[in-house]
Amino acid sequence: MRPLFHPAIEDVRPEAILHALADPHRAAIFATIMRAGCVEACSALSVVGDRVIPKSSLSNHFKVLREAGLIRSERHGVEVRNASRWTEVEGRFPGLLTGIINAYAAAAGARERERGPADPR
Repeated sequence: MRPLFHPAIEDVRPEAILHALADPHRAAIFATIMRAGCVEACSALSVVGDRVIPKSSLSNHFKVLREAGLIRSERHGVEVRNASRWTEVEGRFPGLLTGIINAYAAAAGARERERGPADPR
């Protein structure tokens, strides 16, 4: 198997991060990995909201996140474990990831408020 590419933190570019997190599914995957610290199976992240992401799309999402420098992936047998590089990226670009993740959270909260309270019926 080919080794997985991980850019050195000095080579991580803000435009690559913005591109990677511009996709809401990738942003949700990254946020989940970041909160968990390490996700042992890619398939554990195949459901985003109410949508199941096909395996081929999921593989591409991980590749984009990895090549942007946001996650580190390591093969362990047949599994790939993914860990966030949050600390490294925040050290290089202070506040960038926090701002992006908070913007997604604020947008999700606004959508929930627009829907209103659940119908009790």
